[in-house]
Amino acid sequence: MRGGCPVRREPHHGVVMVTGYEEAVQVLGDERTFSSCISVTGPFSGLPTPPESDDVGDFIEDHRRSLPMNDQLPTMDPPHHTAHRGLLMRLITPKRLEENQEFIERLADRLLDDVLARGEGDYITGFAAPFAMLVIADLLGVPESDHQEFIEGLNIQVEKGFSLGSTEGTALKLNPLEFLYKKFGEYVEDRRANPTDDVLTGLATATFPDGTLPPVEDVLRIAANVFSAGQETTVRLLSSALRLIAERPDIQKALRSEPERIPNFVEETLRFESPIKGDFRLAKTPTTVGGVDVPAGSIVMLVNGAANRDPRQFADPNEFDLERRNARTHIAFGRGVHSCPGAPLARTEAHVGIRRLLERTENIRLSEKVHGPEGDRTFGYLPTFILRGLLALHLEYTPVEGGAK
Repeated sequence: MRGGCPVRREPHHGVVMVTGYEEAVQVLGDERTFSSCISVTGPFSGLPTPPESDDVGDFIEDHRRSLPMNDQLPTMDPPHHTAHRGLLMRLITPKRLEENQEFIERLADRLLDDVLARGEGDYITGFAAPFAMLVIADLLGVPESDHQEFIEGLNIQVEKGFSLGSTEGTALKLNPLEFLYKKFGEYVEDRRANPTDDVLTGLATATFPDGTLPPVEDVLRIAANVFSAGQETTVRLLSSALRLIAERPDIQKALRSEPERIPNFVEETLRFESPIKGDFRLAKTPTTVGGVDVPAGSIVMLVNGAANRDPRQFADPNEFDLERRNARTHIAFGRGVHSCPGAPLARTEAHVGIRRLLERTENIRLSEKVHGPEGDRTFGYLPTFILRGLLALHLEYTPVEGGAK
């Protein structure tokens, strides 16, 4: 598609596909022209056909409450988005991330004890999914005594590779996060009535920029969004990274001997296998992207993975290059006002999870029983326009003698 044009309207739903890097950055950075109201649903939002007009902003606001996930940050537009993201950024601070890292280290080793004792298994359900879920729980201040309740409450989603969207061919619910809403609603109400010196109290008592205290519903939705979206990104990143490590002995050897190369390996993984496959926008006013006219009311799909393999930005883009110097310029975490606020946490989780697994093993390899022999591998991927991620990754491990704890 990019070979024909980095911006092209596909013929089936009339969606403007953006596969070029510069063009994607333009759209992501222009929240005045492009609304995020359909960011997770694209042409399947149920939104009526916009009127022929040079400004459909009022039309969007008239229908916003009927759109799926309209109460979540990814679908909000400024200034509403600005106020709610401000609550989130008061939670994800450098100090809190530093405090969270000690828990990440302990959790990684606890989960790896079980994974390596078995010697093989699905890396996603055995490590990546519970690891990401419990790291986010700790960041948000969920008491460790409640962690098991979260594991059980989200058990079905974890087994399927916890996903915000529908992967079963069913319609996307208006609110797919009932369990998280219930739990965080209880936490917020309790901490407002009985404040203590903990993270949940800080979340419950954080105010909007104008000093007003947000409704409980707004706070619990922010927490639920961080919990679900943050976990999803990390699971996809870790599974893609471990597939590369298992399939590329040269990369595995390099990372074992020089662990300081893990951060750049993570950035190149994000570029090479972007966790976000697509991100949608709705043009509020007429504009031009990549020389293509985009009328008001047009649905635009940003194809992040394609943009991250744009040869105009990345040399030999279809080759995984451990030495790539501009790997971090990828847009796997987005750009602009909707750039992923949890990106620093996802990077830390990946660095720690990969480093500890390499330190505690002599060899990591793909299970040929499940995925087939070299040259004839079989993998399943999430059937969704939004996410790029493996459904399962079965690995076999040779632990180092003594476990390298």
